[in-house]
Amino acid sequence: MTAEQLLAAPAAALPTLRGAVTGLPSYVPGRRSAGADFAALASNESHYEPLPAAITAVAEAAGKMNRYPDMAAVELRERIARHLGVTPNEVAVGPGSVGVLQQIITGLCDAGDEVIFAWRSFEAYPILVELAGARPVRIPLDHLEGHDLSAMAAAVTERTKVILLCTPNNPTGVPISHDRIEAFLGAVRSDILVVIDEAYVEYADAGSGPDSLALYRRYPNVCILRTFSKAFGLAGLRVGYAVAAPAIAEGLRRTALPFSVSALAQKAAIASLDAGEEMAARVAAVKEERIRMAAELEAQGWTLQPSQGNFLWIRADETLLATLVEAFNGAGIMVRAYQGDGVRITVADAASNDRVLRILAAHVA
Repeated sequence: MTAEQLLAAPAAALPTLRGAVTGLPSYVPGRRSAGADFAALASNESHYEPLPAAITAVAEAAGKMNRYPDMAAVELRERIARHLGVTPNEVAVGPGSVGVLQQIITGLCDAGDEVIFAWRSFEAYPILVELAGARPVRIPLDHLEGHDLSAMAAAVTERTKVILLCTPNNPTGVPISHDRIEAFLGAVRSDILVVIDEAYVEYADAGSGPDSLALYRRYPNVCILRTFSKAFGLAGLRVGYAVAAPAIAEGLRRTALPFSVSALAQKAAIASLDAGEEMAARVAAVKEERIRMAAELEAQGWTLQPSQGNFLWIRADETLLATLVEAFNGAGIMVRAYQGDGVRITVADAASNDRVLRILAAHVA
């Protein structure tokens, strides 16, 4: 066929993506910059480098990168189990808590099933639900930027399979108390999996949120979801985990992408758990800065809800949001803007936090 004939030939039909994929919103990560003067405060990462023990473990494991990792992550699951006082059969791991959450949705939801969650909350929730062909049910936050559990309970239908409770909530930082979750669990069916997403639990003050392990032991339909990406400083390695009833945890392991948690990530996670005291000291420093920033912002005239994460949330309408984002960009500070809702700012080192405070002092609503 000549070039002229090729150009004149009708275009061949290409494979088409599923409708659930073509209509899917893209996950928006925190912005990046290689500039040394930029403060990257958009992704809630730990501003500390990985724990020394984790770096050593990765370096040692790197020499065996030609081998597949342990697909069952036996050593890591055993270490997590000892850390929490559960059995390895109750633990499933994945590439970050978002990877484990995808395993949860995939394992429990058929097309048309419903997943209830607060909104605004973690942006990946509706994406993972729609990707599975299930229906996301968004319940607006209450006036205190927290979960409206009464409205969530009222939204349960016969198609409800999973309920997601993010505590402390991302991006608002508001926790859900133990008593409120316990009352909620007593009000929903036992065949609904209630996922307590605790990505930021290490930063929460004692008693501010639930004793999730106690709830799990009393209510077998509870699933605890955690990550090594935040306080443990392993965001670049992608490792998270769930604690669930053995039959559910086994199902989550079956739905995992084979070898999805690298050998380096497994070794680094184990080493990070072993260095618990050092990690706790880093968390304490972040919490001190969070308290200092919140007090200063309230003195400036900002209205904040107490955050239990490693970030602060400022509610802002479109006009104020645009003003703040422009000011932060101009000052070389990357924050996370949520269109129509507000801005989330990661708590970092004192010098970066002072830069944030100076910007906000000049733009009090």
